[in-house]
Amino acid sequence: MRRVLAIDLGGTKLSSAVVDEHGRVSSRVKVPTGSGRIVDQVAEIARPALEAGAPDAIGLIVPGIYFPTGEVWAPNLFGDQRVPLRQDLETRLGRPVRVDSDRSGYVLGEQWLGAAQGLNEIVFLALGTGIGAGIITGGKVCRGAGGVAGAVGWFALDREPGPRDRQVGSFEARAAGPALARRLGSASAQDAAEAARRGDPEALRAIGETAAWIGMGVANLISALNPEMVVLGGGLMQAGDLLLEPVRREARRWAQPIAAAQARIELSQLGEDAGLLGAARLALLED
Repeated sequence: MRRVLAIDLGGTKLSSAVVDEHGRVSSRVKVPTGSGRIVDQVAEIARPALEAGAPDAIGLIVPGIYFPTGEVWAPNLFGDQRVPLRQDLETRLGRPVRVDSDRSGYVLGEQWLGAAQGLNEIVFLALGTGIGAGIITGGKVCRGAGGVAGAVGWFALDREPGPRDRQVGSFEARAAGPALARRLGSASAQDAAEAARRGDPEALRAIGETAAWIGMGVANLISALNPEMVVLGGGLMQAGDLLLEPVRREARRWAQPIAAAQARIELSQLGEDAGLLGAARLALLED
């Protein structure tokens, strides 16, 4: 029975677990991402599993871009520089480490054990503080020429760019969690969703406007990629009960009609575990 160590390295949290080839999870650990050296933090969270001799390999996902050189660009962790994270970790841990972007991890997790099991044409749209897409086409992860594929927050959706468009992209500026909060003047997207569930008319308006922008972005993904499924995940989808049906309506309105009829739009079944299980899948697919 093969077992691997899965690590989800986020901007605010660092999670790990030992995962076997059937997706069974054990030895789960979750800690805040600290302000110290990232390699030290990862080594510390990995140490118990390594000392127990558990993992055959290690899979790790990062919130940014993973380049074929083994470097990562993850501004929330390392600032505006490329870091040779894979080499540093392999030297420190003494095991092969498979690294990829978090969006690649999300879509691999959902294909393996989530909403998209058995499918070969999948998009995972991660909607949270930012927006990104994990893409599987022809059964394989699409990473692009330099690992940047899936940076769909940069979709150009408006010819009149606002002040945030040039910082984070047009789609992200209009459809991510902070955009929903700004529309209502609330502290967070969660606050806006709770107000909408209470029937607050301004919150419902803000939810509807956000869903319209998300639906337009989903329509672009459907028209460009002709997926079997678009899986919606990320922190903003904690309001999935409010957003899913409006997003479906807007996506059908804007997408190429034949592709729209072929694409299901579903919520993530794995939630926060999508990334962790995707990291495990990366390691299991290494050999």
